[in-house]
Amino acid sequence: MKKITAIFAFFIATTAFADITVPVGQQGEESTDVPIHGQKMDEVLNTFGEPTKEHATVGEPPITRWDYDEFIVVFENETVIQSVKKHTN
Repeated sequence: MKKITAIFAFFIATTAFADITVPVGQQGEESTDVPIHGQKMDEVLNTFGEPTKEHATVGEPPITRWDYDEFIVVFENETVIQSVKKHTN
């Protein structure tokens, strides 16, 4: 009888946890559009305007970082290689 009770308890516990997962695509409902990989600097400027801060270019190939209020964009040469949303509370 203890074995059946343990199995039942395990089943209840594991199904309860299954309901609290959040699909990655639905996290951060107030989603901000960000520049996508491959966009050029002029496209980013035309779509999002001037960055709040432009960091100096470093390295070879040249890597540049632009900060906006809600996200950060990293360029290699003139091309977006990464966009990252800033954490908000």
